[in-house]
Amino acid sequence: MSFPKELYSEKFAEYMDSIKILYLVDDSFKKICEEYATVKVDVKKIKKKIKKDFRERLKSENLCAELEEEILFYLIKTME
Repeated sequence: MSFPKELYSEKFAEYMDSIKILYLVDDSFKKICEEYATVKVDVKKIKKKIKKDFRERLKSENLCAELEEEILFYLIKTME
């Protein structure tokens, strides 16, 4: 695995030279970095899915409310 792009962040900016060196020479550190990168990607995917699911939920809730209004309107109209 090449150097994970997920390590390029403000949090690690001042340590980037050391991170790159340790990544190349220390297998334990490399494994930690690779696991971090994997988890970071997973978190990004999950956040994206949650955002999409939230939008879909809102859309469905709005449609449900509109249909409830239509049902009530229809019932009132037919009972007159």
